[in-house]
Amino acid sequence: MREAYENLPPLERLKAIMARLRAPDGCQWDRAQTYKSLLPYLIEEVYEVVEAIEDNDKERLREELGDLLIQIFFHSQIADEEGLFDIDKVADGINEKLIRRHPHVFLEKKDLAPDQVRDQWEKIKVESHEKDSVLSGVPKTMPALNLAFRVGEKAAGVGFDWKDARDIFDKIKEEQAEFEHEFNRLDKEKMSDELGDLIFAMVNLARKVGIDPEAALRSTVRRFINRFGYIEERLKKAQKQFSETSLDEMEVLWQESKNKV
Repeated sequence: MREAYENLPPLERLKAIMARLRAPDGCQWDRAQTYKSLLPYLIEEVYEVVEAIEDNDKERLREELGDLLIQIFFHSQIADEEGLFDIDKVADGINEKLIRRHPHVFLEKKDLAPDQVRDQWEKIKVESHEKDSVLSGVPKTMPALNLAFRVGEKAAGVGFDWKDARDIFDKIKEEQAEFEHEFNRLDKEKMSDELGDLIFAMVNLARKVGIDPEAALRSTVRRFINRFGYIEERLKKAQKQFSETSLDEMEVLWQESKNKV
């Protein structure tokens, strides 16, 4: 049985294996899956790819990209069974889209900078009516930092943006003052609004200077976890509990951790 798949090109082999798993006499678990039941696995695989990239683990990245690819083939196989489309139609669609959105490569050759390419991409999507709105292509279920980044990026793509990153510092100060005002008034609802505005301004600053705010925050959280772990280890060795340790003592250990982890 296995030999039937050995001589196929890799992607054709994966397509054939997925079809076999979903066949009437295939795997009961694979046959039971739906678009919705696969969502947790799809999201998990995306995060595992992210983790491999952040850890700079190239071998694990290769493996995790394969796991993510399975999800794409899985959804396409279900769609094929429903008579909607197959993986080849998925590839055809993205092939055409890539050519259409890169006229500077495939039509009239132009040497565009990365930000010019991004802006051109957004304008093409709007002018071709692929999207009803500049912002309609952003999934609202994205993590908030990524959502804020992409919304700002798309708006900037059609010219709605600060001219210089330094201009955003004034906006951050303005939003911080408005948050402090509501903080002093103890208005939780308005504090939430103003804090959101402050974070959004900071995300736009990150975008403007070419920093991924999600990756930056994740890196900070990782450092915090490692340094807090150092404090825990030192307290364990000293046979002390957190309840027996003053904030000043923990601060000393925290400063030590910066040179250790």
